[in-house]
Amino acid sequence: MLDPDQLKSERDLELLEFIVDRVNVGVFIVNSDMEILLWNRFMHIHSNKSESDVIGKNLFDCFHELPQKWFEKKINGVLMLKNFSFTSWEQRPYIFQFPHNRPATGGVDWMYQNLGLMPIKNKAGVVDRVCVVVHDVTDVGIYQNKLKNVLEQLEQANRIDGMTGLYNRSHWEKRLSEEFSRAGRYGGTLSLVMFDIDKFKVINDTYGHLAGDSVLRVVANKTLELLRECDIPGRYGGEEFGIILPSTDVDGAEQVAEKLRRNIAATVVDFEGQRIEYTISAGITELTDKITNHEELISQADAALYCSKSKGRNCVNTFPIIKNVNAKNPQRPSAQ
Repeated sequence: MLDPDQLKSERDLELLEFIVDRVNVGVFIVNSDMEILLWNRFMHIHSNKSESDVIGKNLFDCFHELPQKWFEKKINGVLMLKNFSFTSWEQRPYIFQFPHNRPATGGVDWMYQNLGLMPIKNKAGVVDRVCVVVHDVTDVGIYQNKLKNVLEQLEQANRIDGMTGLYNRSHWEKRLSEEFSRAGRYGGTLSLVMFDIDKFKVINDTYGHLAGDSVLRVVANKTLELLRECDIPGRYGGEEFGIILPSTDVDGAEQVAEKLRRNIAATVVDFEGQRIEYTISAGITELTDKITNHEELISQADAALYCSKSKGRNCVNTFPIIKNVNAKNPQRPSAQ
């Protein structure tokens, strides 16, 4: 007659095997030689490899796509430290290239997985095996990625001017403040160019506001084409733009502004069969020890811009303003 304790132990073992095989997570066990000792139904279904295909075989021989160096290190760490370990899909989206049944619109190639690694002791109390539990977190990954994309789009919308694709005024001024602080802290040069489109109101009145919008976009694109990656253009408001030029003195800024002015003057916008010609006027200033905040830079560059307007437009001037121009209270010429 069988011992009652033995019967209970056998029933418990059968129940444990049933649970491991039916639970909706992957469960497998490897030894220190990376040989597979247990392979549950979840792993069979998603890998398309049965117990007979993998038991007693090396894990990495069965799954060549696994990141072997990284995964061996994780498993050996559990064996050596005799402690649990965990890896998230956010660190590494998947370990096994298991297919999933989510829509392709989710943008996920393989099942996203969280992994839990648990040490297993033998009868002598020595950790000689590791149980790996694989959780399918594809849905979590898809929704987290969607949320991240939405937040990035919102952040982008808060920084970018929808008409031109350049930085909007608030973010551009923030960048100017940062560059001003950086130059003050570490030294170096910093220049600012402010420019606007000459007689922009006439363009709107003559060709319509859609044509004016087209001119704004072309000016923005031309500006981006002519600048370095470190330069920071933005739409300051209406038809006025600003360019932050880090590590650039006033002579370098004048070259940039003059090059932009010539390119714009040579550009014709074709809008609904109409050819629109236009020019820009620009003002430049350079950071000095006397300037205490970034608003003063804007004020000085703006004063030089107004000077260009008063001198007939389609030209570039630098601050300090030449005589006969009131730099303290410059008057913006009419847009006509």
